[in-house]
Amino acid sequence: MTTLVSAILSRRMLVCVLTGFSSGLPLYVGRQLMPAWLDVSGVDLSTIGIFGLLGLPYTLKFLWAPLLDRFTLPALGRRRGWALLLQGLLLGCLAGYAALDPAASLGTIAALTGVVAFLSASQDIVLDAWRREMLPDAELGLGNSLFVNGYRLAALVPGSLALFLADRLPWWKVHLVVATFMVIGIAATALSPEAPPPKGRPRTLAEAVWEPLRSFFFVRGARRALTILAFLLFYKLGDTMATALLTPFYLDIGFTLTEIATVAKFAALGAAVIGGLGGGALMLRIGINRALWLFGGVQFTSILGFVGLALLGPSKTALFAAVSFEYLGVGLGTAAFVAFIARETDKRYTAFQLALLTSLAGVPATIVASSAGMLAEATGWPVFFACCTALAVPGLLMLPRVAPWNSDAGGS
Repeated sequence: MTTLVSAILSRRMLVCVLTGFSSGLPLYVGRQLMPAWLDVSGVDLSTIGIFGLLGLPYTLKFLWAPLLDRFTLPALGRRRGWALLLQGLLLGCLAGYAALDPAASLGTIAALTGVVAFLSASQDIVLDAWRREMLPDAELGLGNSLFVNGYRLAALVPGSLALFLADRLPWWKVHLVVATFMVIGIAATALSPEAPPPKGRPRTLAEAVWEPLRSFFFVRGARRALTILAFLLFYKLGDTMATALLTPFYLDIGFTLTEIATVAKFAALGAAVIGGLGGGALMLRIGINRALWLFGGVQFTSILGFVGLALLGPSKTALFAAVSFEYLGVGLGTAAFVAFIARETDKRYTAFQLALLTSLAGVPATIVASSAGMLAEATGWPVFFACCTALAVPGLLMLPRVAPWNSDAGGS
């Protein structure tokens, strides 16, 4: 218990949660604050939808990640220097929205949003690499779960606080308040220890591209590498599909918007945070491999709660129970999954490998977004969630190959 408490309260873990907040803030500005600002300013829904394409840098970040492995800024360290530069630029860009009006400067706002997405994705590259290089393998689960929870909590600023303030203040003041929250990440990065430089890091840009690929595919063996990639696609496919259409599902079975906002949303956030924190702490004791088995089982079983809710109808008690159980599984599964991805990278090339693997892990979400609605319409909600449960099975069946129960070795 003493070891667990000291690990949670360590300087490294504090930096993890605060930089997680810094990482999530600009993402949720684009996903939550931007649509609301444009909508109340009279921008049509089609145009607002097109703004979603400006988030492509989060998917394509592996293209420039080798630059951040290869080059080091002249001051503040290999990871910390890049992080501070990117966070300072993000603060300035988020504050820049205050000088713009959607009615007169929509093109400029779109360009600035693209820049914010690029800087934010680049910040993610650096912070992901920092955690992999700084944290011992035993602490990867806890550190990454704290980072993810800080990321989730950041949604409260653009998604709740900003909208509350927008009813009382002009939008330019709202944007300045939101931008100020980037100071949290800047302070955390400034106080963080620099990751020790790994031996054998790339000396040329060509090495920064080729050596990470060689390390992943050839050193560990092509068969294991391809198995890991398949696992990344399937492990969270079921719960990703299950959570893709929850708001339309709640509305269809008879819940009001107020019930969704007060019961479902708060239950989801609370359960995901508890699951992430509990999962991270438990991984200190049982290791990443066993966590993938146990948390994957919870993740699989929890989807069935929505089958029951679909059959039962609009019961607020059932809604709270189903949402809490599902997002407990989401929090636990995500904690183990993110820690597994980090462990499977080579510390010499963490920026490129983590950017590539996390981009691949996000592919199912894109596929789900385009197909979930058609499946739900064709089958009905109970069968839809039963299909989501079935989609969780392939990832679990791959665990003996990628994460044996009695072994916790990984990486290069």
